[in-house]
Amino acid sequence: MTRPPKRRPEKKQRDRSGNRDRAGTRTGGRALRGLPLIIAGIAVLAVGSASGGVYAALTANETGTADPAGGDAGGRAAVPPSAAGGAPVTVADGGDVAPLRRVVPPDVLAVAAGTIPAAKIQRLSKLKRVGEVTAVAGASLQLQGVGLNTLAVDPSAFRSWTPPDTARNTALWTALAGGQFVTSADAAEKLRLNRGSRYPVVGRTVPNLVMGGSGELGLPGVDMLVSEKVGKEMGLVPNAAVLVNAPGVDPATTVKAVKQILGGGAKIVNLRASEYRQPGSGRATSYLDLYKQAATSCPGLSWTVLAAIGQVESSHGRNVGPSSAGALGPMQFMPATWKAYGVDGDRDGKADIMNPYDAIPGAAKYLCANGAGRGGQQLYRAVWHYNHADWYVQKVLNLAKAYEAKYS
Repeated sequence: MTRPPKRRPEKKQRDRSGNRDRAGTRTGGRALRGLPLIIAGIAVLAVGSASGGVYAALTANETGTADPAGGDAGGRAAVPPSAAGGAPVTVADGGDVAPLRRVVPPDVLAVAAGTIPAAKIQRLSKLKRVGEVTAVAGASLQLQGVGLNTLAVDPSAFRSWTPPDTARNTALWTALAGGQFVTSADAAEKLRLNRGSRYPVVGRTVPNLVMGGSGELGLPGVDMLVSEKVGKEMGLVPNAAVLVNAPGVDPATTVKAVKQILGGGAKIVNLRASEYRQPGSGRATSYLDLYKQAATSCPGLSWTVLAAIGQVESSHGRNVGPSSAGALGPMQFMPATWKAYGVDGDRDGKADIMNPYDAIPGAAKYLCANGAGRGGQQLYRAVWHYNHADWYVQKVLNLAKAYEAKYS
């Protein structure tokens, strides 16, 4: 008998972005740069995760890092800020989406080879100086024959974690809440997708979904978003990815801590690394950026003073009120004071007391009007005008010195 020729072992498919994934599907090139197929590798959608799981939007203990007292711009006495602003908002079935009220710039993205246990997510949220943590479902879905790394998110809560232009695009998030899909700008261009058109999206099920739009997602390797409801129906793996916000901490330190908790099987990305920064726009992507940009509107005012006030007032947007005195937003303005000093910092046509892109420049304007740019005793008086308490002024100025020492 003639023996059949020996079959050569198949070469292992390469995982570099722009090459074929483990199922042999051509991936989206640059869209997967920095996060090569980790979601694709965990999601064998034929067997799927039928249980759907729990989609957790976790925050750190509000009393863990927030200052116990916050002042009100306009001279009110310091009062404990409300923690209501830290709670995520659930999207209604009708497709409603909550307005953008805060910014949570992600510092670290982690994707595991399966569901991340709730206990580990809790440990992440309790890390020292971690601001917020959100866990979302993920998998690789196919669109027009291309594998796209996809997250299933709550549009009202998740928009705060995306770049400013995308976060402000309410139409985009409303479409997502209504069951449509949203892609990265890069994926939309490569696949020549048309907004409003229907496409079969292949997962555990194959629904024909409307393309609701595209934008910069700010997450390397993440190509598409769907709602939690759609993600559950399509078999996305629950709690497959975690975003971590740790203001004022070297992201490399956060990466190391996250790796210790999640173990070596997780892919962990430092989102502040230079290769992942969005080129060209010059727009702020973090509270640190906002403080620095706002300070330039008042010659002589250090950004560290704004940062110190932001920390005392709301722990950088974690506690946005209203306070018992009625102060609102990340810089805790009284509404009457805001009418006089509010700023349309993001140029969207309105000055929003709750929006840090407006509130932080508004605080700079208020301080400057009270002489903060002159330094010395004038700075002391300007901070005192922000909240009529000498202990408050001393705390702000001491924190400002600490910021200067850390970032100089």
